[in-house]
Amino acid sequence: MKRSRMVRSSVMTLCAAVALTASTAYGYPVKPIRLIVPNAPGGGTDTIARAIAEKVGPALGQQIIVDNRAGGGGRIAAELVARAPKDGYTILQGSNSALITGPALYTKLNYDPIKDFAPISLTATTAYILACHPSVPARSVKDVIGLARTKKGTLTYGSTGPGSAAHLGMVLLEAMTKTELIHVPFKGSVPAMLSLAQGEIDIMFGNYQATLSLVRSGRLRALGQSSLKRSSLAPDIPTVSETGLPGFSMQQFYSVVAPAGTPREVIQRLNQEIVKHLPSDDLRKRLSAEGIEISVSTPDEFGKLLASELDKWTKLIRTAGVKVD
Repeated sequence: MKRSRMVRSSVMTLCAAVALTASTAYGYPVKPIRLIVPNAPGGGTDTIARAIAEKVGPALGQQIIVDNRAGGGGRIAAELVARAPKDGYTILQGSNSALITGPALYTKLNYDPIKDFAPISLTATTAYILACHPSVPARSVKDVIGLARTKKGTLTYGSTGPGSAAHLGMVLLEAMTKTELIHVPFKGSVPAMLSLAQGEIDIMFGNYQATLSLVRSGRLRALGQSSLKRSSLAPDIPTVSETGLPGFSMQQFYSVVAPAGTPREVIQRLNQEIVKHLPSDDLRKRLSAEGIEISVSTPDEFGKLLASELDKWTKLIRTAGVKVD
């Protein structure tokens, strides 16, 4: 009899806990949400985070507070979120440096980009433009490959430093074509682009907005976009894949993730509002000026993309022996 009462009591306690969890998830959110950004204010990652706060916060009925935690190539912010409570009130504005190339470059991390995060949604993408100085006798990626093979060790390319997108894009190109180019790192995108525009270096994968502006003014020649498909922002510029290197792809993926173990109901609620409210016409138009395209997904779709990209860049970085300071 006593044992029966204990069993009934345990069952009631369990049911109450389940009901409380379901109720909490159903009522989510009941307080402001902190969106951690792994970069300083300004730039694509911060821009997307503030767009999410603007569009998604009102739909959730709570303020989304953008919290910039720059440093460590995104690792500081990512670790903070990985160790945060699994309740959906601290989430991460994901970037390549925090979730893909950073973990591939740094072997000693205090978080795992796959195991420690629950994907919520892809939010936007941006490609890079491979451009050359007009004095370089190349009008396509195929021409660049030809030059690299006939003038081995003379073609130069710029970047914003080892491990940057501009550097890794060329490492991928070298690996796929079995060529060697001379890497010239700069301390920032402005001096790198200036050097390219002045003809001090030959080619470079550049920031979409800045590079496109220089291409339109005739100071640079566009050779290809780094995405697999042509961007709607510049449909006249073919992809690198189209013009000599089939399958080449390099993009910046913006996303939102939560700590692993966050209730599925919370993940679904966040995904639902992001997918519904982020792809607005006014936001698309505003972000297109910065070379950013809104692109949303299901949690599972983004999880598969994240795993695929991490595997791709980890293999390349290790094979090529890319090191960072």
